[in-house]
Amino acid sequence: MSVSTVLIRGTGLLGASIGLGLRAAGSEVWLSDPSPTAARIAEDIGAGTIWDPAAHQAQPGLVVVAAPPEAVPGEVSAMLAQFADAVVVDVASIKNAVLERLKEHDAGADLSRYVGTHPMAGRERSGPVAARGELFTSMPWVICPHESSAEDAVTAAMDLARTLGASVHRMDPVTHDNAVALISHLPQIAASLVASRLQDAPAGALALSGNGLRDVTRIAASDPNLWVQILSGNAPAVVEILYGLREDVERLIRTLEAPAAPGAQADIAQLIAEGNAGVARVPGKHGSPPQSFAVVTVIVDDKPGQIAAVLNDVARAGVNVEDLRMEHSAGHQVGMVELSVLPGRAQHLAEALTDIGWKVVLS
Repeated sequence: MSVSTVLIRGTGLLGASIGLGLRAAGSEVWLSDPSPTAARIAEDIGAGTIWDPAAHQAQPGLVVVAAPPEAVPGEVSAMLAQFADAVVVDVASIKNAVLERLKEHDAGADLSRYVGTHPMAGRERSGPVAARGELFTSMPWVICPHESSAEDAVTAAMDLARTLGASVHRMDPVTHDNAVALISHLPQIAASLVASRLQDAPAGALALSGNGLRDVTRIAASDPNLWVQILSGNAPAVVEILYGLREDVERLIRTLEAPAAPGAQADIAQLIAEGNAGVARVPGKHGSPPQSFAVVTVIVDDKPGQIAAVLNDVARAGVNVEDLRMEHSAGHQVGMVELSVLPGRAQHLAEALTDIGWKVVLS
C-alpha cells in the first residue's frame, strides 16, 4: 500500500476488520474510538495500537473514518483539521449526504484530501468482536471521489481497498446512492416489512416455515439505529424506488381482489415473470453472468460430521460445488443439504453419492 501508517477512527465491525487486514498486510495501524472499551477490544484482537498523541509524534498518511453515518461528516471534518497532510476516507454506506454536509458546514476545509468510499461487506453481528481481516476479500468496494478530490487521494483510497483484497469500483456519490438504494436498502426494507408480519403469527404457522421465509427475512435482524441513519440519509433515492414498488403492490392487490376477472391470471403470471427476469440479471459466481445450476439434495442425519462427510465424498467424486444451502426437516432429526453443481455433473454426482450410501434426490 502507498501509505504505511493508517489511523482508524471508529473500531466497530468495519473499522476493526480494516485494522486486522492492514496489519496482516504489514501496515502500521493506530486505533481511535469515542468508546475506550471498543478501542481496547480492537487492540486486544490485533487490529492495531491505540492512538496516543503524546506517544505517536508522526502523523498518519491515511485516516479511515469508520463511524455511524450521522457522525461521519463531523469526524471527517475533525480529521482533516487535525492531520493536515493526511488523506481522509470514510466507509459509510451513503455518500452524497455526507459530502453535502461537509460542503455546507465546512466551507473552509481542504476537501481535496477527502474521498468517500463504501465497502460492500458486513455481517449480522456488530462490534470489534465480530471483526474479520478477510471480511473484504473479493467483495465490491466503491470509491466515490467528488469534483475536488485530488488524484493522489483517490489513489490512496483505491490502494486501501485493493490491499484488503476487495474488488474496486468507481462511482460518483449520487450514482452510488441510487445504486445502493436499489440493491441494498430496498432489500432491507422488504425483509423488515415481511418479518414484521410475523410478530403475531400463530406458532403453528411458523412451525411450517422453511428456507424461503428464512432467506427473505434474514437481514431483518439488522440494527434499527443504523438503518434509521442510512434510510434517512438516502431518503430521496429510496423513496423513488418505493414509489415503483407501491405501484406494483397496488396492482397486485387490485388483481387479487378479483382473481377470476378477465386477465387476472395473466397479470399474476406477468408479475412473477418480471421477478424471474430481474433475478436473472443478478451476477452469479465471481461476478460472472448468472448461470443455471442443477441441485443435488442429500438427506443427512442431524448429528456431528454429516456435512463434512458429504462434502468429502463430493470431492472424491471430482465435482465442484457452486453453492450450498441447508434446510431442516420439521419434526424429523434429518436435514437436507442442497448442492448446486453444473448441470452436466449432476447425474454423475447423484450416482456416486448413492453408491456410497447417501440418500439423494436429483432435481
